[in-house]
Amino acid sequence: MLSGKTILVLGAKGLIGQEVVQHIMKKNGHVIAADVTSDETASTNITTHVCDITSETDIEQLLNQYPDIDGIVNCAYPRNSQYGTDALEVSSSSFNENVAIQLGSCFSLLKHAARHFKSQQKPLSVVLLSSIYGIKAPDFSIYEGTSMTMPVEYAAVKSGLIHLAKYFAKYINDSNFRVNCVSPGGIENGQPAPFLSAYKDKTLGHGMLSAKDICGSITFLLSDEANYINGTNLTIDDGFTL
Repeated sequence: MLSGKTILVLGAKGLIGQEVVQHIMKKNGHVIAADVTSDETASTNITTHVCDITSETDIEQLLNQYPDIDGIVNCAYPRNSQYGTDALEVSSSSFNENVAIQLGSCFSLLKHAARHFKSQQKPLSVVLLSSIYGIKAPDFSIYEGTSMTMPVEYAAVKSGLIHLAKYFAKYINDSNFRVNCVSPGGIENGQPAPFLSAYKDKTLGHGMLSAKDICGSITFLLSDEANYINGTNLTIDDGFTL
């Protein structure tokens, strides 16, 4: 599906990023794996690169270094130490900082990706990771009996990402520059049993997803099979939002 394509994956060492990298390689794509730290990887299908997505300079230099990329997947998830505080306890400065480093960094990425496309005039597909909580209000009942919450910054950022994708797709106004979102349901990552059970009751039976469960949709949007799919948000949640 991705044979001959070079895909830049930002946040490549994260929970989702690692699986996306492996899936792209299985589809015969070459990966540029970028994160704030880098490990040397012995493979002909992967190039590692250090990049801080919150640095506009890093983003610009990275895209300049790889002019022949065919796609970009943003799996990066930068946040400050106060992230996840109860909504009524979040300070305005902390909220603003998290929105800036998450949504703001994605804006910088899209801006430079658009410039890159206009300069290279080569088809480019960008995939952003939004969330079910970018399209619906949180279901706070599933957090009862746990210390978990749905961060208010998360909801603000994920909804903003969906509109940013639409904005840039329309602004560039070219079928060869595609920007789409994937909105997964919850990703299992060691959450407590009461939460997992409550979450599963809201789905059609599968419950929480694994990071692998969303990789097929991401690689589809990167591929030529998804030509003319633009400005779209693809929801993968086993019916959670029904």
